[in-house]
Amino acid sequence: MSAISRTAAAALSMFALTAAVLTAQQANDPAQAPTSDNATAGAASAQNPSTQGLNGAHAYSKVRIVRISEAKGEIQMDRNTGHGFEDAMTNLPIVEGCRLRTEAGAAEVEFEDNSTLRMAPGSSIEFSQLELLPSGAKVSTVNVLRGMVYASLADTKGNQFTLTFGQQKLQLQPSSHLRLTVDPGAGEARLAVFEGTAQVESPEGATEVGKKKTLTMSLENQGQPVLAKNVKPEAYDSWDHDSVQYHKQFAASSALASSPYSYGVSDLMYYGNFINAGGCGQMWQPYFASAGWSPFANGAWAYYPGAGYSWVSPYPWGWMPYHYGSWSYCQGAGWGWQPGGAWNGLTNSPVVSGGSPIALNPPRAPVNPPRVGGPTMVVVNTRPLNVSTLGPDKFVFQKDSAGMGVPRGSLGRLNKFSEGVARHGTASTPIYFEGAMRAPQTGRMETGQMENGRMGNTANMTMAPITSSMRRGYAPPAEPAMSSMSASQPGAGMSPMASSGPASTSTARTSSGGSSHPR
Repeated sequence: MSAISRTAAAALSMFALTAAVLTAQQANDPAQAPTSDNATAGAASAQNPSTQGLNGAHAYSKVRIVRISEAKGEIQMDRNTGHGFEDAMTNLPIVEGCRLRTEAGAAEVEFEDNSTLRMAPGSSIEFSQLELLPSGAKVSTVNVLRGMVYASLADTKGNQFTLTFGQQKLQLQPSSHLRLTVDPGAGEARLAVFEGTAQVESPEGATEVGKKKTLTMSLENQGQPVLAKNVKPEAYDSWDHDSVQYHKQFAASSALASSPYSYGVSDLMYYGNFINAGGCGQMWQPYFASAGWSPFANGAWAYYPGAGYSWVSPYPWGWMPYHYGSWSYCQGAGWGWQPGGAWNGLTNSPVVSGGSPIALNPPRAPVNPPRVGGPTMVVVNTRPLNVSTLGPDKFVFQKDSAGMGVPRGSLGRLNKFSEGVARHGTASTPIYFEGAMRAPQTGRMETGQMENGRMGNTANMTMAPITSSMRRGYAPPAEPAMSSMSASQPGAGMSPMASSGPASTSTARTSSGGSSHPR
C-alpha cells in the first residue's frame, strides 16, 4: 500500500523531464467505444455549474464530476481528447463518457456522497451516465467491461447507482457493499454481496442477491444463474476492506461530510487538520508542511473538450481544497485553506484570498486548446516535489512533503509525526507488511523511459503489492510450523482465506529520526 499517493509524485516528476507531457495511449478497449458526444457534453456542462456553495443544486443534468481518489501503479483514462487512453493520476476529474482502465495497477473512484468504486488490476469501466436530477438526486451508471470491481455505497437516499455488464443491469441500494467480476473470455460474471442486497436484471427477469451470497451468471444470458450461499475470498478483498474502513472512519469525523459534495473529506481529515491561526482565523493545513511550502508549486493542467483546462493537484488530499473555498497565507503559520463560496467543477483555477503574498503568482491555465497530436496535460513544477519514502523496514516522513508518499490510513494518526518533522526535518516509524508477500518490492524505471509506446513510472520507489497492507510497528511472531502429520493433510488447520494462498510478513527491526506511537 506504499504506492497509494506516490503514484502522482512519480507522474509529476516524469512529466517535468519529458516536456511536461502525459504520453497518449493509442490502444483502445475493443469492448465498447466511448460516446464522444456524451463526454464532450458532460465536460462542457461541468464547466460552470451554478451551485450556491456546497448546498446548492442545479437543474441541468450534466454538471457532475467525480474523481480518481486513489491511483496505485499504472492506470489510464480516456478523457475523449482524441488521444485514446492516457496516463492518469490521483484527483483527475471524471465526466460522463470517460473510460478508466487498470493494467498492472489499481484505482479507486469517489463519488460526491463518499460512495466509492474500486478497480483491481486488469479492469476496464466506462462512466456511461453521471447526471444530476432537478431534485438534487444523482444518477450514476457504470459499465463494467472486464475485470473485478468493488462498490461501497454511502447511506444516501434518493440517489441511483447502477452497474451494467453484458446483458445484465445491477441496481445497488444505499449502504450496500459488493464485488463484481466480469470475465468476457469465459463469458460469465460473478456477483458477491458483502453488505445489503442487490438486484440483477436480465432479459429473463430479475434476481435478488442477499448478504453473504454469490451469483454466477452468463454474460450472454445462457442458462440459469447459480446462487451460492457463501462468498469466497479474493486476493484484493483486504485492500477493499481497508479502503472502506478508512472512509468510514475519517469522513465521519468532519462536519463537511454532510454536504452534497463530501468527496475528498476522508483525505482532508487524515492528511491534515484545522488550526487556529490567530488573526487569520481557522485554517486547514496539511501535515508535514512548513511555512515555506506552497499549495500551487506542483500540479498539472488537464484538458477536457468542451470545458478547457482543469487544475489537478498531486497531493492525496488535493481534491476539495482545489474545487471549493480558498487558500491564504498567514504570517508565521504558512498556507492554509478555508472553506466557503461556490463549488468549482472543471473550471477550478487556483483561488487565493486577500492578505496572501503578492509574489505568489498562482499558475494560470493554458489559453489555447492542445494542438492536434500535442499534450493534453501540462505539468507545473516551480520547485522540487518532496516525497515521504518507504525503506526496507521503516517509513520516513519528509519536511514539506505535505502527505505526498504517505500511504492512506496505514500509519495511524499523523499529527505526532508531523510535529517530529517540524522539529527535526524528518521522522520515521518501523513498518511491516501483511498479505501475500515476504518483503517490499523495489522497482526502478528511468525517468522518461518509453516502453511499448507508453511512458513508464519513474523514480526510486519501494512499492508494496496491492494485495498487501502496510502496518506500523513490528510484525507479530510467525506461527509455529505445522507437524508433518497435519501438513500431509490438505487444508488441515487452515482457514478458507489461508488455503487460497500463503500470507507472510516482512519484519521491521529499526527506527530512526522519530518514534512510533499507538494508534
